Amino acid sequence: MALDPGTAVGAGLALIGAGIAIGVAGLGTGVAQAQIGAAAVGATAEDPKMFGKGMILMVLPETIVILGFVVAFLLLGKT
Repeated sequence: MALDPGTAVGAGLALIGAGIAIGVAGLGTGVAQAQIGAAAVGATAEDPKMFGKGMILMVLPETIVILGFVVAFLLLGKT
């Protein structure tokens, strides 16, 4: 089954967009977790009671990756 050129280009651009969505979200999350992790370790070294707050702050940037996956799946659904 052959696709017309307009449909093939649109599908290709959607796939590139899905890859960019996941890639940029993962990169941003990695940068954020590096900064938060360093601060959480320092805070825990000074006061062990800060461990729970540090763990919660380490989990928050993961929502960015989940959003990237959602956007990618929405784009894949359009192809």
